[in-house]
Amino acid sequence: MVAHVLRLRIALLFGALRGNHVTRTIVGLLGIVAATVIVCIAVLSLADATTAVARTVIVLGGAAVFLAFLVGPMLTGAVDQLDPRRFAVFGVDERRMPWILALASIISVPSLALLAVTTCVTIVGIRLGVPVYAAVLAGVIGLLTFVLAARVGMAISAIWLPERRSRELTALFTLAIVVVAFPVAVFLASLEWQGSVPPAVAAATTIVGATPVAAPVGLLFALAAGDEAGAWVSGLVAVATLAGIIAAWAWLVRRMLTTTERPATARERTGLGWFGLLPSNAFGAIAARSLVYWLRDRRYIVNIVVVPIAGVLTVFPLLVAGVPFEVAVLIPVPVMALFFGWLPHNDIAYDSTAFWVHVASGVRGLPDRFGRIIPVFLVAVPALAIAVPVTLALTGDWRLLLPLSGLAVCLFFAGLGFSSIVSVIAPYAVSRPGDSPFQQPQRAASRGAFGQAGVFVGAIAVAVPTIWLFALAVLEGGDHLWTAFWVGLGTGIGVLLLGTAIGGRIFEHSGERLMEFVETA
Repeated sequence: MVAHVLRLRIALLFGALRGNHVTRTIVGLLGIVAATVIVCIAVLSLADATTAVARTVIVLGGAAVFLAFLVGPMLTGAVDQLDPRRFAVFGVDERRMPWILALASIISVPSLALLAVTTCVTIVGIRLGVPVYAAVLAGVIGLLTFVLAARVGMAISAIWLPERRSRELTALFTLAIVVVAFPVAVFLASLEWQGSVPPAVAAATTIVGATPVAAPVGLLFALAAGDEAGAWVSGLVAVATLAGIIAAWAWLVRRMLTTTERPATARERTGLGWFGLLPSNAFGAIAARSLVYWLRDRRYIVNIVVVPIAGVLTVFPLLVAGVPFEVAVLIPVPVMALFFGWLPHNDIAYDSTAFWVHVASGVRGLPDRFGRIIPVFLVAVPALAIAVPVTLALTGDWRLLLPLSGLAVCLFFAGLGFSSIVSVIAPYAVSRPGDSPFQQPQRAASRGAFGQAGVFVGAIAVAVPTIWLFALAVLEGGDHLWTAFWVGLGTGIGVLLLGTAIGGRIFEHSGERLMEFVETA
């Protein structure tokens, strides 16, 4: 039976290359191989660093990998090729099945990549003075822990989350991870440690290395640092974690082989996409419809792609004009925030004849206004969360994190507030669905230009105090750092709420006029 399962696993692994998506499979495989090689080279380079630096990087990285292996299957909803229920028809002994499937799971691309990285980590530990037997033992414990954690995640996903996840929910979790993890990664990468680790980071590393998420690598580098007490703690936690995961995996396999799930009586929601994920009210329906449009209509997609490009391009003229690099790189983030807030200024015109649904259903103004800005919000927040730390890493001045964030929030939210008003006051004709996004129709009036300019001028005008405080924060620092953040945050939120309220009120009294516009423009 063991040989049969292993042969099946190898056939599934290589059979993917003969499927209908050969190109995508090969590209994904090459991407994983390239990423693994890069990570291995980076890990091996830590052998020349100090023990403190290597310990910090690898322990925190090991914790992230453990969480990815455990939680990743729950978020992605991938079909488990080694689901124990697939082998129930063979009459396999349920006591042997967990170990057979655990052995077969090692023959997979993620597991082989993990094996390569674990080998490199073990080599680094040996070079830093850890005895060979102890380094190999820690590597084996870590490898088994991570592989079985992925099995447990798959089993939990198959039992309790069979119909409750979707690509949309996965996308939201991914955005949340980007917003939180990317700034932290850029900040840590930008630190000039010069062989020493900041005390706060070192303390956090010690704590994480003694937890189940990174105990094996914590054991390895506690031995390298000569920390006997830490080594004992991490070793006991690592062994207990592995034992607990083994017990959980055995119990989950037995449950999957012996339990028949009771049919669910809940209302079926699969296949609804964003409509099934968002609330079942006017706001949720409008937000879901807007998300579908923004993610599928190339007219919206072009607008989204142009914003980061426009932000980056502002740097080059400034450099040519002689502006210092540290000042020029601060400009793209505010420009991007302003453009993101400007994007929905003509959203009703893009609806075309679909706008009649809003009028016929008697949608209130606030749900319409807030629902339409959700797509821009989901795109802009991750983009700015990436742009802000990258900018600060280029300048090397992390004191500006709060004022730059406050300025970005102010311009973005103020732009959304003014866009909520302008889109119902001065809509103008745009290319119709299916037409080229660069094809602009003839316009009988020029009020569209006033609307576009109004959003820009209004957002910049209300952001003047924040811009001034940001300049003072750059030049003087001190209390201006916090003041710029709070003033920018308060101004942005205030203009957003006021703009959506005014725009919603105008929307409720302009349904006939707007309906006439979208029918004829």
